[in-house]
Amino acid sequence: MRTTLLFICFFALFSGKSTPLRADGPQEVRVGMYLMNLYDLNMDEHSFYADFYIWFKWSGEIDPTAIEFVNSIEKWSVTSEVSGEEEETQLNDGTQYRIFRVEGRFFHSFVLNHFPLDHHQLDIRLENPEYDNGQLIYLPDTAGADIRKSLQLVGWEIGDLALEPVSHDYGTNFGNPEENARQYSQLAYTVTLTRPITYFLLKMMLPLLVVMLVSIGALMLHPSYIDVRASLPIGGLLTSVFLQQSYSDALPDTGYMVLMDKIYLLAYVLISLLLLQVIRSGNWLAGNRQLPAAQLIRRERKLALLFLSVFLFGVLGLCL
Repeated sequence: MRTTLLFICFFALFSGKSTPLRADGPQEVRVGMYLMNLYDLNMDEHSFYADFYIWFKWSGEIDPTAIEFVNSIEKWSVTSEVSGEEEETQLNDGTQYRIFRVEGRFFHSFVLNHFPLDHHQLDIRLENPEYDNGQLIYLPDTAGADIRKSLQLVGWEIGDLALEPVSHDYGTNFGNPEENARQYSQLAYTVTLTRPITYFLLKMMLPLLVVMLVSIGALMLHPSYIDVRASLPIGGLLTSVFLQQSYSDALPDTGYMVLMDKIYLLAYVLISLLLLQVIRSGNWLAGNRQLPAAQLIRRERKLALLFLSVFLFGVLGLCL
């Protein structure tokens, strides 16, 4: 009778559904991703859309495919790619395998301090909310992880990608005093995007450089042409304001100065100093000073070279 009771208790204990525990450590899952499409980068709403394949390889009792994307901000669509069925297949080495195709919108905080030389690391993070990292660990399967070769994103250069495991601690019991805060295993798929250097040189710097050259050209004219000399930096100052406004309208309200704003601030200071120098030279001649006009012209041409050097080296220093 005692033997029968022990058998019944043993059967009841192990027949009930419970969280699988492993004596030899957490169950390891290999995860890989293949990016198909990346589009609709929205810096105002700090989001992007991604379309990718994701696969899982594992051995163990826990089904690791019941995941959530931590930085997903919209309901994402997922399609099983295993012969149209919702079941995993078994590979020749005995591991379980399952692949999905996922499309969704994900959050990314676009930091634009270094615009237009900025780069961004767009990441997609997955996690299993049911099992902590003492039971389940996601590891990268880098053998097939890649980006579609023909993928192009207008205005951006697609750089390196990375698959990195992350141990995340929420630091809270979510209002349940009976449950301690736990750490969960996450996997981050990261794609690096950078703006082409030609965008900075040709679309941003070239117009401003032309404006600066025309403004500095005022010092190359004879000091007696006060009206013409004054009109050049004044026109350059107004043009700079419109140029800055043209790219600022395409950026979100950042609340801080981006790199291009600092470059334009340097240009405003130099153009203002140019205008003051033109006025000072005109007043000098009008006051019948003893300094010969030829000497004044030579001095202002040296100043023109100095202004241009300060602008170029200033831009270089801000970019570094």
